[in-house]
Amino acid sequence: MPSETLWEIAKAEVEKRSSNGSESDGVEIGEKSVFFIGSKNGGKTTIILRCLDRDEPPKPTLALEYTYGRKAKGHNIPKDIAHFWELGGGTSLLDLISVPITSDTLRTFSIVLVLDLSKPNDLWPTMENLLQATKSHVNKVIMKLGKKNSKASSEMRQKIWSNMQKDHPQDREIIDPFPIPLVIIGSKYDIFQDFDSEKRKVICKTLRFVAHYYGASLMFTSKSEALLLKIRGVINQLAFGIDKSKSICVDQNKPLFITAGLDSLNQIGSPPVPDNDIGKLHARSPMELWKKVYERLFPPKNTNTLKDIKDPARDPQYAESEVDEMRIQKDQELEQYKRSSSKSWKQIELDS
Repeated sequence: MPSETLWEIAKAEVEKRSSNGSESDGVEIGEKSVFFIGSKNGGKTTIILRCLDRDEPPKPTLALEYTYGRKAKGHNIPKDIAHFWELGGGTSLLDLISVPITSDTLRTFSIVLVLDLSKPNDLWPTMENLLQATKSHVNKVIMKLGKKNSKASSEMRQKIWSNMQKDHPQDREIIDPFPIPLVIIGSKYDIFQDFDSEKRKVICKTLRFVAHYYGASLMFTSKSEALLLKIRGVINQLAFGIDKSKSICVDQNKPLFITAGLDSLNQIGSPPVPDNDIGKLHARSPMELWKKVYERLFPPKNTNTLKDIKDPARDPQYAESEVDEMRIQKDQELEQYKRSSSKSWKQIELDS
């Protein structure tokens, strides 16, 4: 019997992968990516380290960082691989969102948005800026993917709608599911639980609406080992495909835990504002209405810190004394050169 050629071996391998249920046109089975975005110093790194069983102190994230984890499926079976990306700087480095999310990785990608519950005035602008920037980029990648593989693109959109409850048809007219799996985590619950009851109510209801609107899971966490274990289970589901939890807790006096698709607009209720005041809030959409209600109690205050920093070299979180001193010296030399150049050109104009 003649030996197989290299081409025949390669062809057989591709057919074998297809028969094992891979319809992803080149995406490795058991290989997923999870992208952590959210509040600056909100605890993203701590959550990642806990999920990877790494007992080490978290360090400040510099711009965009990457790590990975492996999980065994069984004896003599290749381990699943999970790629963990983390965006540092809160909302200051939105341009870097496009680095890990590409048409090659999109179909196995999930987003984890970590929001600092202890800073409610920064919560809405942080959430809004990050979700809008991420969603905009993902939609562009889906359109690009659709030109190459329209079937994969349509399957992605259908899959995200499949998580929505079918017994709440009125919700479908209002919600707009995120194009890829999304989990919203409220961190520092240990501080949040001491807030005034009315403040906790507004934050909980608002986050429930936002999560339901985007078809996302929502949960709160802190340094508590029990809460970290629950979060770890959710991240493992995204990273390694472990069974999704069906538990739910909507009590504002306890840490929220709501899996995507298990909430409803009826259960969430209307925005927490007197009925006679709702008419005074001119909003063009339900999301804008909730934003106006939320910002009445928690107006954004640190708007400057939420703007994009176009030059990361000037971001205080990346300060290095020796480098910064040299940078100042070079800036001064540049300014001196500009002034001398300007004088030279003026002299030339006068002479002419």
